[in-house]
Amino acid sequence: MKQTISQIVNKTKINYEVEGLAISAPGLVNDELGTIGGISAIPYIHTCDFKEELQKITKLRVAMENDANCAALAEFWKGAAKDSNDAVFFVIGTGIGGAIILNGQLVKGKNLFGGEFGYTFLNERGTLSELGSSVKTVERYNKLTGKPISGEEFFGYSTDNLLAVHLSQNFYQAVARGIYNLLVSLDPGRIIIGGGVSNNQKIISEIKRHVEMLILDRGIKDMKYEIIPCEYKNSANLIGAVYNFLNV
Repeated sequence: MKQTISQIVNKTKINYEVEGLAISAPGLVNDELGTIGGISAIPYIHTCDFKEELQKITKLRVAMENDANCAALAEFWKGAAKDSNDAVFFVIGTGIGGAIILNGQLVKGKNLFGGEFGYTFLNERGTLSELGSSVKTVERYNKLTGKPISGEEFFGYSTDNLLAVHLSQNFYQAVARGIYNLLVSLDPGRIIIGGGVSNNQKIISEIKRHVEMLILDRGIKDMKYEIIPCEYKNSANLIGAVYNFLNV
């Protein structure tokens, strides 16, 4: 890893003036201490003073932030939240992640768990990450049918497929409850949907419909909000890492 990073930096320096490294990483990223806590699919980043190691290798300034927080910063800087000081970034994928921006600032929390919506329990059946994951919903369908399909195929099924309808409704209800809880606890006014589902207008529309039904059912007549897809898609965390580098 060290050799690869060094080679990339040296190669880039041939044609560009490099000011530093802007890092977007999974886990509980503590830029001040230079460490990354928690658990992720990249175990080696949690075992050392990651920031110090990068600075030693590259001799450059390093700024790092959690990947979901970076994605939210990108949308706040130039994307779907550029005209708002308050927004929640809600990422739907293998689990549920996200970030909170209030009064133009990231809300990280004392233990850096700000935005870890997936840990919240919806009911006795499980957490928001377990019940509101698009990936896990498709995996349940594949396990029950024994016929592996993609997420695009699953969410494109017609109402004739009763199992797909049942599982997708469970998914929408879980996501809607998660968003509803954020709306009534944080009152951000804007929810920005990230992850692969943000490219699917049908899914966004269904999420909106289910949230609206909850709001109406609870009689919250004065709640003003909007739910919109992110603009930068898979590039959001990279753009946000640059914003973070420029502003720390």
